Amino acid sequence: MPVRFKDYYETFGIARSSTHDEIRKTYRKLARKYHPDVNKSPEAEGKFKDIAEAYEVLGDPQKRKRYDEYGVNYHSGDEFHPPPGAEEAYQFYGQPSASGFNSDDLGGFSDFFETLFGGRGGMGQSFRHANFADSARHARGQDHEAGITISLEEAFHGCRKSISLQTARLDEQGRVQRQTKSYNVRIPPGTLDGMKIRLAGQGGSGYTGGSAGDLYLHVSIAPHHVFKWSGRNLEINVPITPWEALLGAKITVPTMQGKASLTVGSGTQSGQKFRLSGKGFPARNPGDLIVTVQIAVPRSVSASERKIYEELAKHSSFKPRG
Repeated sequence: MPVRFKDYYETFGIARSSTHDEIRKTYRKLARKYHPDVNKSPEAEGKFKDIAEAYEVLGDPQKRKRYDEYGVNYHSGDEFHPPPGAEEAYQFYGQPSASGFNSDDLGGFSDFFETLFGGRGGMGQSFRHANFADSARHARGQDHEAGITISLEEAFHGCRKSISLQTARLDEQGRVQRQTKSYNVRIPPGTLDGMKIRLAGQGGSGYTGGSAGDLYLHVSIAPHHVFKWSGRNLEINVPITPWEALLGAKITVPTMQGKASLTVGSGTQSGQKFRLSGKGFPARNPGDLIVTVQIAVPRSVSASERKIYEELAKHSSFKPRG
């Protein structure tokens, strides 16, 4: 059975040599012009479906390549015959499936599009393309993205944060209207830098009854004056005295939940790291607090302290430079 070829380039009114960017810009322009929420003329809905159908092919480089390969020498209304050997690849076309579904059930969708792009997946894929026209009229809105910066305390403990974002939408005349929307966002405890928070239904509006898209907030944690972080682990530098490093000691270190005790062993070196398990970001498997000790030397000492250091220097066998 011959297939009726549909020229999607003619639908867009562009040349076959048009770039992907030109195709995308043309689609946006025509979709805005014939969107059923904007254009109330009787033919707008049909044109909008044709535009969406054309972009499904021309907007996808792989589908466009196949379309150009099989249809480049034909014009709208001409008959198109699949290349030799393609009968098996397109066996769904004109033949009932095991469930009784066949190409007559495809409604107003173009024969060429169904045969070339939709006929190899059996009932599931064929049904999906058969309903494309309806989904184009009731399409889900676009997802939107924005950034949000929070403090380490807010990320660690969780909080409610009020933010305002400026959004844009098209009115019935196709003009861009800007408005400011406010949100009360829940920041869960243990939110990490780089995570996304999803606000369901707060993205772009759907088309003629379609559901709204989502809003995704990219989280950034502002630098902290005490802690740094890597994944779920927190990191901190803690100074210790020379005698604590030499003799060993129990020291107190700050955490995000208060003070904690850390045992520093005898002979601890400057830059040595210690791990406090479970003191990092909270989670089912919480992170750790990585403590790096730095030996601090006093800038000035009393006369009696100096005498002790002088005695130490006189009698010590320690030679750090060999």
